[in-house]
Amino acid sequence: MDLLLPVDADERLPFGEPFTIAHARDRGVSERVLQRLARDGTLRRVFRGVYVDSAADDDLLMRARALALVVPPTAVVTDESAAWARGIDLVARGEHVVPPPVTVVQPHGHGRVRQRGADGRRRMLFPRDVELLHGVRVTTALRTGLDLARTRSRARGLAALDAMLRTRTFTHDEMMAEIKRFSGFRGVVRLRALAPLADGRAESPAESVMRLLWHDAGLPVPTLQIPVTDEDGVEMFRLDMGLPEIRYAVEYDGVAWHSSPAQRARDRRRRAYLRDEEGWLIDVLGTDQVFTHPRRAVEIMRAGIAQAERRARRTA
Repeated sequence: MDLLLPVDADERLPFGEPFTIAHARDRGVSERVLQRLARDGTLRRVFRGVYVDSAADDDLLMRARALALVVPPTAVVTDESAAWARGIDLVARGEHVVPPPVTVVQPHGHGRVRQRGADGRRRMLFPRDVELLHGVRVTTALRTGLDLARTRSRARGLAALDAMLRTRTFTHDEMMAEIKRFSGFRGVVRLRALAPLADGRAESPAESVMRLLWHDAGLPVPTLQIPVTDEDGVEMFRLDMGLPEIRYAVEYDGVAWHSSPAQRARDRRRRAYLRDEEGWLIDVLGTDQVFTHPRRAVEIMRAGIAQAERRARRTA
């Protein structure tokens, strides 16, 4: 008779790792026991024939690792799912509560992956477009960024290029050279326009979107990650983006890093010092301005630059 034990108390099953029915059977655990463990909440079925313990994260990386156990060896995880496997969150806003399907492609001439929880597609990939990460075949950072820039909105596309450049696995020049191969592909016109703007110094998708708004408004080319140093030349702070020649900067305050009372108090002290002691004019934008009312964000930046320019002329 099969024993029903918590998965973390049963050494026959892996803890924190996805596994297949065949793997469990090889360890002496029948499919009937797996089904009972899933019913009582000890296990979670990720895909058909693949389980993981319920304490494990239900995110894109876990799903990609689970999917890799049951798809053909030619299948490749792509797009936001490939970015997530690198620890980079490019999932669309509002899609984090329930992770979206894992995007997985097959080469032309092979059948699409058909698994509930997977978005199976076909795509032409070269061997240099694919690498093994966490045991999963994924598109490289370069190919991931180029694909997202072609197929997503301008804002999400630039955020993807910036994020992939931040991995430092390829250079901006290498990225520009690779674009030639996509001539005639869907979205190549958008890709050609976005790629020159890409910059790995942007530290979040929101900063990328904010910079795109700045660019589209025709404002002067900004400096990113502006260092503010003390009298000994030691860096004290960095400002997201701005024009250091007139001491104007704009920063993004997102919920993740600027929502607690301690974080808000630290931000206030830092910006008060920069304003009162260093003479900076700093505008702070949040989610509402950058994503919901971008015209308002542009108005704020345009007015801030004009004010900083007037001040600079007075003190010249």
